[in-house]
Amino acid sequence: MKHQVAVIRQPARYDDGLVQASVAAAVQALGLRWTDLIQPGQRALLKPNFIRQSHTDRPGEWEQIITHGTVIAAVARAVAEAMNGRGTLTIADAPQTDSDFDAICRRTRLPELRTELAREFPELTVELLDLRREVWRTERGVIVERRKLPEDPRGYELVDLGEKSFFHGKGGRFYGADYDSSFTQRHHAHGRHEYLLSRTAMDADLFVNLPKWKTHKKVGITVSLKNLVGINGDKNYLPHFCLGTPDEGGDEFPDNRVRNKVQSRLVSALKGGPWWTPAVKRVGSKIFGDTSKVVRSGNWHGNDTTWRMVLDLNRAFFARPRRYISIVDGIIAGEGDGPMEADAKPCGVLLAGTNPFAVDLAAAQLMGFDWRKLPMIREGITEDQVEVVPELGKVFQFKPHFGWKGHVEAD
Repeated sequence: MKHQVAVIRQPARYDDGLVQASVAAAVQALGLRWTDLIQPGQRALLKPNFIRQSHTDRPGEWEQIITHGTVIAAVARAVAEAMNGRGTLTIADAPQTDSDFDAICRRTRLPELRTELAREFPELTVELLDLRREVWRTERGVIVERRKLPEDPRGYELVDLGEKSFFHGKGGRFYGADYDSSFTQRHHAHGRHEYLLSRTAMDADLFVNLPKWKTHKKVGITVSLKNLVGINGDKNYLPHFCLGTPDEGGDEFPDNRVRNKVQSRLVSALKGGPWWTPAVKRVGSKIFGDTSKVVRSGNWHGNDTTWRMVLDLNRAFFARPRRYISIVDGIIAGEGDGPMEADAKPCGVLLAGTNPFAVDLAAAQLMGFDWRKLPMIREGITEDQVEVVPELGKVFQFKPHFGWKGHVEAD
């Protein structure tokens, strides 16, 4: 069976009319109508990429970092019309734990969208949900405050993939999002591989994936597959890399140098304790190099952990039949040190499809990357299973993250 992928081109600007036309054209190119996907009285979930409110170092830049509000609005209105204004439309994500969900919503004009939809469709319930259980305040990447959140109002589903996990048979000391790596290791040990998935996402009648088209430091690119990280409510269930150097069974660093072994042990010992402060981290950056210039924390092409976690989430989500469509915001994409320090890449493209592997394969080819060098895609599909409508045409030569340079580009 061939999975179709629509590639729609428009000027590289977020004009409401242009974006609405492009979204409509993408769905039509797939031979679909919104009424094929959702009916009145049902519940649709729109899942944008809301990783962070802005570029990490340039707070005025954000259009290449998160899904743009015009794309969300165009899809929301089309879905609301297909529902005949009756049902529940939820816009939800679990951003990075130290991100500001309210600031993201303001930047994408979601409060205004909710007001407009309420006026246009008075019987429609519109929800904006932060799916995280906890938010952090950080200084220079060091957690200085933790605050509990209301969580998903429909709760969470603990999913154990067991032997079906892509981690089955893989050893290593898994590191998640927090300093206490033992938490992550407990949920990925003794045959268990557990994830904490949002019931709002899992139980939706229609799931509309709205990724941002970007490079990524740990998996090469982030499009449809990687965007499902945002349906997991606690980032510490997600292995990001394995501690140590390659000869120690780790993928934290790209080589076995003694300084990397020392750095791994020293940071692991300090993190989470009273000595781990922004000042100490600043000194460490001077000694071992800044993360924006030095490969560490699994930010390289040899990361053998994150792609498995991403595919686990997709395997858990698609374990039962889904009404699903992915519409990728590549009008202004992100290249270089993505996902949060990406540079703007104006492309004027929307991609769409009903199979996340097919969409991501087409996205990788358009970026000038070889999808076979991306295990996140390679392990799920082959090229003869993908049909692009129309042909790809112009390829945008994306600059990869520096930890992937020379290892992901097409020959």
